[in-house]
Amino acid sequence: MTEKVSILAGVNCLLMGPAGTGKTYAIGTLADAGVEVFYLGLEPGLESLLAYWTDKGKEVPANVHWHNMEAPKASFLELMDAANKINTMQLDTLAKLQDPNRSKHNQFIKLLEVLNDFPDDRTGQRFGCVDTWTPSRALVIDGMAGLARAAMSLVVGGKPVRNQSDWGIAQDQVEKIVRLWTDNCRCHFVLIAHVEREQDAILGGIKLMVSTLGKALAPKLPPMFSDVILTERSGSNFSWNTGSALADVKTRNLPIAEKLPADFGQIIKKWQSRGGVL
Repeated sequence: MTEKVSILAGVNCLLMGPAGTGKTYAIGTLADAGVEVFYLGLEPGLESLLAYWTDKGKEVPANVHWHNMEAPKASFLELMDAANKINTMQLDTLAKLQDPNRSKHNQFIKLLEVLNDFPDDRTGQRFGCVDTWTPSRALVIDGMAGLARAAMSLVVGGKPVRNQSDWGIAQDQVEKIVRLWTDNCRCHFVLIAHVEREQDAILGGIKLMVSTLGKALAPKLPPMFSDVILTERSGSNFSWNTGSALADVKTRNLPIAEKLPADFGQIIKKWQSRGGVL
């Protein structure tokens, strides 16, 4: 019997919201929907994901894999040296400094290595390059803040002053890698991000947008995704919002509404109804 091939690539979802609104926890529902989940932690969040099952006394299912990226390690001696320079040097001199330990700030390069052959911390198994995966799998990046720090660190290392060109180069690296995830990968893709209040340069007013490197990059991110969801919490209840006029949201697989269940199952079901196959 010939295996049915999905005519659709996987969905691209941007989950954004304040801390404590259930962004990482909701990834458990993606595994429940039958998708093989590959969680890449750029920020502390694995505990929240595993809690989706362990808090209910359940085993973490076999279709959940993870890898945590280590942050660049700075010693107190290095911090002291940087503090002394900040305290004694003029701003223009600080701006011209080069970090002699810049090669240690290579997390962005290590991230690309992980994406080229995903290592599972749980089993030690490797699963190949993410751009070869089918929609039976999902890549989850947690989160944007860690990605932004890695990109900036790639450019400046531990240099205390960043000039305009540093910001531009780092923003370009973030934009390029997100476009690769959303445009070149057929697997499902979820990016988890915090939010900030930013000026809407097109419609005016203040909106909740993705917290990333500078103001210029945030408006470029939502068009790359099929669904941009604002995560919310009321008391102990978590929900999704795709209808907020106060946030830069959009939807293709969900209704435009508030108080939606924080459940990827509804997205996968709609995607399957349009020709998607796991």
